Order: sequence, then C-alpha cells, then structure tokens
Amino acid sequence: MSAVLVVNSGSSSFKYQLIDAESEVTLASGLVERIGEPTGGATHTDAAGERTSLELEIVDHTAGFAVMLEAFAASGVDVVADLVAVGHRVVQGGARFFEPTIITDLVRINIDELSGLAPLHNPANLAGIIAAQKAFPDVSHVAVFDTAFHQTMPPASYTYAIDAALAEKYRVRRYGFHGTSHRFVAHAAAEFVGRPVEDLRQIVLHLGNGASMCAVDGGRSIDTSMGMTPLEGLVMGTRSGDIDPAVLLYLQRRAGLSADEVDTLLNKRSGLLGLSGRGDMRDVQTAADAGDEAAKLALDVYVHRARSYIGAYLVELRGVDVISFTAGVGENSPLLRSRILAGLESFGIEIDPVLNTSPDRGARVISTENSRVTVLVVPTNEELEIARQTLAVVGG
Repeated sequence: MSAVLVVNSGSSSFKYQLIDAESEVTLASGLVERIGEPTGGATHTDAAGERTSLELEIVDHTAGFAVMLEAFAASGVDVVADLVAVGHRVVQGGARFFEPTIITDLVRINIDELSGLAPLHNPANLAGIIAAQKAFPDVSHVAVFDTAFHQTMPPASYTYAIDAALAEKYRVRRYGFHGTSHRFVAHAAAEFVGRPVEDLRQIVLHLGNGASMCAVDGGRSIDTSMGMTPLEGLVMGTRSGDIDPAVLLYLQRRAGLSADEVDTLLNKRSGLLGLSGRGDMRDVQTAADAGDEAAKLALDVYVHRARSYIGAYLVELRGVDVISFTAGVGENSPLLRSRILAGLESFGIEIDPVLNTSPDRGARVISTENSRVTVLVVPTNEELEIARQTLAVVGG
C-alpha cells in the first residue's frame, strides 16, 4: 500500500488525512489542537471509523506530529513505511507559485516572505511544514497553494485600479482563495456530466463560513470573488465582503477606530454576524423563519451579493454550462440555492424544487430537465485534491 498524508496546519492546531494513493480512500484522519496551551487535545479516526481522543500538553507542532505518529501506531498503521509523500495546504502563494511545488529550503523562504499577505495563515502553514519534515525526512513534501488555481486570471481580473508603482512595490493585486476547492469541484462537475472540463463554462459557488465564487472557463479560473485577502467578495459568516473603502476611512475619522479595530470589525464582527447577531447560516435561517427581521435582512443581503456575482460571471463567461454549489452552506441549504438562482429562467437556469430538497449527500443534479444550464450540488474534497496534486508532482 502507498499513501499520501495531507496536512492542513493552523497556528495552534493541524488537521490531517492519510489517503490511499490508488483507491483514494481515506485510511485515517485526525485533529491535533490547542498546541502551546497547558492542555492540548488530539483526536484520531481509523479506517474502520474507530475514534480515539486524548488530552495532554502539546508544546509545539513538532510535538503534535509525535502525538499523531503515536496515534497511527496505536491503530496498527505503519505510516512511515506506507508514505510516498506529504501534501501541505498553503494559503498564500502570491504570484510566485502557480502549481503544486516540492518544498525546498528556497520554497520555505518564499512561503515565509509571503506571510505579509497572509499573516494569519502562512506562518502557521510553515510551522506545520517544518514539523512534518522533521517527522518524515525521507519523503517529498509538496505545497499546494489556495491561490494557485487563480493564477490563470487575466490582468483585467486581478488588477486593482490604484497607483501602479505602489501596487507593484507592495504586491497589491487580487489573488483569490479557495482555489483547491474550486478546482476540485470544477473537475468533479465535468466528470459528473460526462464532458471534458475544457469544453465547459462553469460557475462554482463555495459557500461556507468563508465564501467565494469562481468563473471557470475550460478548466481555468478567469475570475473569483475574493481578492488580495479572503475579505473581498461575498457576504460570509463574520466577514463583510465587498464594501466601499471610504467607509473604512470614515469610521477611522468619525468613530475613532484604529486600523487594527477596523480589521477586526470587517473580519470578525461583520457578515451574517454583524447583520443579525448570528454567524452560522443555520441559526440565521432558523431566526428568519421565526420572523426575526434582522435575520431576514441578513439573508436578503447575502442572496443579493451572490446574485450580483452570478450576473457578472454570466457576462464574463458569455453564458454558462454548469453551476455548482459546494461547501457547508452550498451543499446543505436548499433555501439559499433556490433564492440565489430564482427568476433566472430567461438565462436558461431553472431549479427543480423536488431535486433541490433531496436528502441525498453525493453529487447530484438539482435543475429541471428543461434547464439549459445544468445546476449541481457537488461535495468538495480539498484533502483529496491536495493528495492528487501531490502525487502528480512526485510521480505517484
């Protein structure tokens, strides 16, 4: 057996999945959390679904990987013997990385240098890489960048209309995120409908606590809603999405907010939470159903923003063949799917209310037989996509 270990590392935790290289079945998964706190935690689930948990102090990511190795050993898996590569999620690749890349000392330096564009993510991703390379020194480690899929965007899509010299000096441009998910879903949708991805114009809606949309032409990203950071674009759980930049200056001058306070406002106190007091879409929908006016408005704003991007991408793509919903909200909210695409029959988009409310959890069609555009729900699998891209690089 040969396997790929996929690692998604945060500042005080990391998730992992061991995926069989041939069958693409998940052999084990787990979470190591509260790293650096007096009492840390680790949860490991084996191939049979048996779950074990423990609490102990985990001083750093290196110690966390030791805990993970012990969990594998306890479940009877010799992960070192079976491993062919380790794939790492890295959030920000800037304009330097446009494909999965074997991690060398130079690549690590570049990931670190790009931390200014993703200060909450790249340092944490790098900590996981360093710890994993210590734990598995004899296999290749591959970085798969969230931004890489969007490196095919044309300059008109990624350029901000600000002073060009200033933008170049400080690398100010649109990078886009959720690229691993958008790529996986675009290819999975093409396979589902039985057509080459190169022949399709697609819109992918990754709707979760973080949300983004992508216009995919022939398998290539030509536009996406997130920008230089994951703050731009759609309304999200706690992020504002698009906003007039003058609002920020106004709040700094009139409300006396500092730059850090504005950052916190837009990233942690806005979106659904800011509008309704609830950051989870399920809670917002429940409150709206009960007549809560703030929750109703939050849903209206959420839907309005998403429909605006649908319209823009219909124009950019000159029509669309497939629209796919994915991630927590996209996969599980028939109400939001129907509201976002309501009244678009003149564009060839028609939702079947029965199919849309089906309890099925796999990839499925939710459009009518007469709909010219195929509308799908496609569960995303970023870990599998990272494993696939890792294997493609190491020749597995």
